[in-house]
Amino acid sequence: MSNTMAGIGWPRHLRVAALRVVRSSVHYEATVAFYRDLVGLTIIDQFRASYGEDGTIFGLPGSPVHLEVVRSSASDHSIDEFDQLVFYLADRAAVDDATRELVANGVSPAAEQHPYWDDNGGVTFRDPDGRAVIYVSWVYGRDAQPSDASP
Repeated sequence: MSNTMAGIGWPRHLRVAALRVVRSSVHYEATVAFYRDLVGLTIIDQFRASYGEDGTIFGLPGSPVHLEVVRSSASDHSIDEFDQLVFYLADRAAVDDATRELVANGVSPAAEQHPYWDDNGGVTFRDPDGRAVIYVSWVYGRDAQPSDASP
């Protein structure tokens, strides 16, 4: 799989300058603290009562990829098993570094995770809303996924 994504860009008609993924949260304050303090994402903006919504935008200054968490007013909030945020990291040491703060603060890896992540060395944590945050020690599109390795 290592070069399959090399040279692939956005479709010509879709001139993307930035991409933001937005998630609603019924546990807004705890979820913001989770991504800020334990995952380590940088808050690049926050808003209050903007069009009736409160939200926090995470990213790296100047980065064209953001994660936005918006306070949900719903009382029931179902989470699908494929509601995942996946961090593809350089190697196992990078995964250990990235998950150290989570574990040190009592957040344990999920007892069960999707079999794909079991087969490919992922470790899954759950944010306060129950969404999966997955850390993997290889980079999609650059490295072969471990399950493809011959025995």
